[in-house]
Amino acid sequence: MTAWPSLPDHDPADRVESAIITRLALNWGHRAAVKKPEPDLDELFDREKLDYPNELLPFADHDRFLSLTDDQQNQLRAWAWIAFNKNVMDVEQYVVNPGFDLVAHDGLDTGLGSTFATAVHQAMVDEQYHTLMHLNASAVTRRQRGWAMPNQALPDVQTLRVQRTVTADAPDPRRRAISIFAFMTVAEVSISSYLDLISENDAIQSVNRATVRLHNRDEYCHSSIADEIAGAVYDTLGPDERRHFLDGLVDAMNAFSSNDYSTWHTIVDLMELEGGRAMIDDAEHDTRRSKLVQDFSGIHRLCTKLGVAEKMSFEWT
Repeated sequence: MTAWPSLPDHDPADRVESAIITRLALNWGHRAAVKKPEPDLDELFDREKLDYPNELLPFADHDRFLSLTDDQQNQLRAWAWIAFNKNVMDVEQYVVNPGFDLVAHDGLDTGLGSTFATAVHQAMVDEQYHTLMHLNASAVTRRQRGWAMPNQALPDVQTLRVQRTVTADAPDPRRRAISIFAFMTVAEVSISSYLDLISENDAIQSVNRATVRLHNRDEYCHSSIADEIAGAVYDTLGPDERRHFLDGLVDAMNAFSSNDYSTWHTIVDLMELEGGRAMIDDAEHDTRRSKLVQDFSGIHRLCTKLGVAEKMSFEWT
């Protein structure tokens, strides 16, 4: 067997430890976006392309949107891309990394050991770099389009707002930690479904697609890691704690899947768009409107593996 002196000892016969080491730790230098040369984003920018797909705008077929000028529509799409990036950054920083940190420092008293710590510390470095990638992608959009569109003008993203509510209501610190871990699990196992909304859409800006594709390559690996860790942690929980974890998964999926209309209200207010609030209200209350993220097959597979998929109050699609 090849020696890896920079990594902790692990048991190759242990399915979980072996998967963690193989999929992340040993391959990190070859796979991680943080290890790759950075492209010149301004050179890649194509002013003729859309910044965000029309079909992902919750009001794309609304009469008010269709009556807007090209400049107004373009500014809404640019804001949508800024908001998309902010969503990714907030989730990575405030939902994913706190959950990874619990594993890295054994905050759930699972005794999972140094192999998991190595894997999640590497993943946390990845997440910091993903934040920088999306920050840079927003910056080039501002430079090239000439609109300010500051991140700080937008509210905290919906997943983070719901997570804060859920954790604030937790009856004790351990339940709070389990909720944080549940939200991290959903974000890491399912974020590729969110990124896929952009990465393969030929109608939009090549810079945006390239940013998302590079990020997504890491997340396909992270998804496998988060799945393995979730299963290992679940095995250490008591019956009531398991129920709390599963309820946390449902809360996180509901938050992660929905359009964030609070952000859209803020955007149309910032644009001083006449009729904008009514347009957003109509979209929010349109019962025909699909959820933004609908693919939670990774969480379904995890829950099926744990034997609990049918016990959850979530409408799997």
